[in-house]
Amino acid sequence: MRPERLGFARLVRTRGYRRLLAVRFTTQWADGMFQAALGGAVLFNPERQADPLAVAAGLAVLLLPYSVIGPFAGALLDRWDRRRVLLGANLVRAALVVVVAAVVVAGGTGPALYLPALAVAGVSRFVLAGLSVALPHVVPRRHLVEANTFAVTAGAATAALGGASAIGLRELIGTGDAGSGAVTLTAIVGSLVAAALAAGFPRGRLGPDRTDGRPSTVGSVLHGFADGARATIATPSVAASFVALATHRLAFGISTLLSLLLFRYAFADAGPLLTGMAGLGQAVVLAAAGLGIAALLTPWMVRRWGRPRTVRVALLVATATQLTTAVLLSLPAVLAAAFVLGLTGQIVKLCTDAAVQGEVGDEVLGRVFALYDIVFNVGYVVAVAAAALLSPPDGRAPLLLAGAALLYVLGLVAHDLQLRRKRESTPGT
Repeated sequence: MRPERLGFARLVRTRGYRRLLAVRFTTQWADGMFQAALGGAVLFNPERQADPLAVAAGLAVLLLPYSVIGPFAGALLDRWDRRRVLLGANLVRAALVVVVAAVVVAGGTGPALYLPALAVAGVSRFVLAGLSVALPHVVPRRHLVEANTFAVTAGAATAALGGASAIGLRELIGTGDAGSGAVTLTAIVGSLVAAALAAGFPRGRLGPDRTDGRPSTVGSVLHGFADGARATIATPSVAASFVALATHRLAFGISTLLSLLLFRYAFADAGPLLTGMAGLGQAVVLAAAGLGIAALLTPWMVRRWGRPRTVRVALLVATATQLTTAVLLSLPAVLAAAFVLGLTGQIVKLCTDAAVQGEVGDEVLGRVFALYDIVFNVGYVVAVAAAALLSPPDGRAPLLLAGAALLYVLGLVAHDLQLRRKRESTPGT
């Protein structure tokens, strides 16, 4: 079914979509707040020192847990009332954030800090997957590209706003353990508001409409990963989108680790361009601006060129950006790359979202989105860990950035190979 344009004004008049947007925005604001607060406590806290491996460990804590439990949690999203999932998970996350904040204030490190933070991140990913699989229940499928583009892009921008809020609040409260703990605690506001908004949906409104037919939830959970993988492989256009997204996340993970180190140790302030936590805030704002432009460009590009060509263009632009950054390796170049990679990466993600939501059956949608999160997060964490092992302490590693460009090229080739599998399976092509 070809995507159709409804217009933002009409979309937000749709009551279910409007409420789901509100749940997403408050959820992702809380996510951005928590991640920036925890990142500041680990990386930019004057009471602590961080080397590349410590930075990689912190990012893994924020992103890896749902990728481990995702295939199993996805099966639950295909069996449980998703309204109850959004409500309960947000309440659980609020309680866990209180625990993390207490540990930060007490100066805790290692497992005492990372284990509850892992739990927060795991619940957060569960909530985001629930929001994605609920979207087709509040918007007609022919409008999914447009509705998802706005929801995901504005949600990511809201997460960036949450991160910027944490950075600003740290400047007011303080950058030590006590200040970091207080900023972390503030993230519970978004979780509590999201839970209240989710409670406003009628029971069963967000699906699932039907289940996979297995007699027990346990059986469905145990088969979750395999079911999601089979459904993805069976649809070449979805598999192609997954491949493109995976290579972007690998390349972006390398860029993220190096950028954090460069802002922390290598760059010096250059006029209005700042370093340290404030400079990182500027990069976040520029990346958010790229997300906003992607929201405007992606629907137009998909309608004009189709998803495959849109993904190709995004990967080519990202390749050129990584190569330019590797050559220049300066503060302005890294900030410009934050904008362009935010733009191109979001285009690839939006195309992948549309492929999954529009071409995968509802009875397996949660498990495919769980696999999606694995692709999105595990690839990123693996790249961050590899970059941490290979990078110098100050992050000056142009060869690693050139390697990130090569990953985009490999992604482009693999994407087209998957699409060729689709063409070969279609009679008369």
